[in-house]
Amino acid sequence: MGERPYRCVEHDPVADDGDEVRFCSTCAFSGACTQAGYDKAALRDLHVLVEHVGPYQAGAHVFRRRDPFRAIYAVRGGMVKTVAIDTDGNEQVLGFYIPGEVVGLNAIYPEHYPCDAVALEPAYFCRFSFSAISALATKMPGLQQQLFRLLSKELGMTSRLAGDHAADARVAAFLIDLAERYAAQGFPARRLHLAMSRGEIADYLRLAAETVSRILTRFRDSGLIASDGREVEILAPAPLNELARNVLGR
Repeated sequence: MGERPYRCVEHDPVADDGDEVRFCSTCAFSGACTQAGYDKAALRDLHVLVEHVGPYQAGAHVFRRRDPFRAIYAVRGGMVKTVAIDTDGNEQVLGFYIPGEVVGLNAIYPEHYPCDAVALEPAYFCRFSFSAISALATKMPGLQQQLFRLLSKELGMTSRLAGDHAADARVAAFLIDLAERYAAQGFPARRLHLAMSRGEIADYLRLAAETVSRILTRFRDSGLIASDGREVEILAPAPLNELARNVLGR
């Protein structure tokens, strides 16, 4: 399968939905289900509740902190951020999610969402009833393992960013990580649409917005990237990978 354009454009806002048998092209669970011998028709027979929801316009909440946890959301189109709000009303960006990734897994233990999820651009989702998918996971160990893998991957990046890394390394790691996540979903790996603002990137990386802007400008002037507003193209992945190596644990 060739690379697909990753931007959520008006005439093609969501990922390929497959057909009566095949799963969506970016489905986070299709591999585990297919390996266990379940296609879309079989899952429908098992009454697994999956709803297509959206669009959520930019700035709209997908869920809010302390909402009861009943579902996880797999992104089909657009981009989403998760944020925590402290007692003074200050926002801390926890993560960004692209098509094929799942939002809400960190609510499994407290049984309510511990953060807000906010659309950064028009966003579409598959909403999975967690009780239904949990019941199915008891019959499909591969599905349960996939849930754990997704949660572990999310926690791993958070812990790596918590380390004492140089600002250049953090920004390089952000670009490389995002590029690899797009590539894993079949999207172009080097052309990144940054739906988030520089300030939101800075907040996520625990840096000042001016620092992020200055580093991106330096990366551009050094020929590592090309940029035009929120569009970024990685021109020299090897030097960026070297900068990001310690942050990404390589």
